[in-house]
Amino acid sequence: MIAVIYSGSQHANWRLADKGKTIASFKTNGINPYFTDEKSIVQLLNKNINLIHHAEEIKRIYFFGAGASNLMLQNIISNALSAFFKYAKVTVEHDIQGAAIACCKDDEGIVSICGSGSNAGWYNGKKIKPNNYGLGYILADEGSGNWLGRQLIKAYMNETLPADIRKKFVKRYDIDRKTLLEKVYRQKQPALYLSSFTGFYADNREHAYLRQTIKQGFGLLLNTYTLPLHRQYPNAPLHFTGSVADEFKDCLQEASADAGLEIKYILREPINSLLTYYLNKN
Repeated sequence: MIAVIYSGSQHANWRLADKGKTIASFKTNGINPYFTDEKSIVQLLNKNINLIHHAEEIKRIYFFGAGASNLMLQNIISNALSAFFKYAKVTVEHDIQGAAIACCKDDEGIVSICGSGSNAGWYNGKKIKPNNYGLGYILADEGSGNWLGRQLIKAYMNETLPADIRKKFVKRYDIDRKTLLEKVYRQKQPALYLSSFTGFYADNREHAYLRQTIKQGFGLLLNTYTLPLHRQYPNAPLHFTGSVADEFKDCLQEASADAGLEIKYILREPINSLLTYYLNKN
């Protein structure tokens, strides 16, 4: 039996499969080594009945997750998984590697993630070429849910939101400046809180101001990360994964066309493609 996991900071998608068939499909809380230690990961695993039931049967684990960007961080996850799944060989990689495999399989391509966070890289058919794009929710994440949330609450607190959108924001959230600042600067995982405002964009997507903000974010993502990769690898197809890329795919396609780029695939969740890939490998 194999387990394939694709995790963001908010939630992790799991697939357990044996002899070509899916045994279990479920979600848990996200596993990000920047926010979660080994003990907490093991506690999370011990709360899931599917994992408890199949722990000794699973022989291979393929984990791809946000934050798993270097060996030290990967070991936090690997050690926890190995402690729980005692008979399994564990592979832990960054989420951009999982997105690349899901989109490209064994072919070359440029891959960008745009969900709660954002990232991009060139995939040579085996590995993502190392880059410095994964700078996180404070220094980067252009176009992501986190970035969109920042723009919205800054405009709200600076009183630059259009009056009709401000009215809808107040009605929906009924939150003051002090509470907003406390949630951003004092609570754990503020990026998840900021990303929670993506739903407001989705529900008001036809408003010109919000639509322009979404396109602006995608433009920053494309110009900062994707276009330089395209110039280096002009023949490589371009793929996107992630909830924000999929939710606002029309804006993403417009921004890409403005940048002279053509997107081959927009895949909301890589997990099913990853499962198919590894079922064919085992």
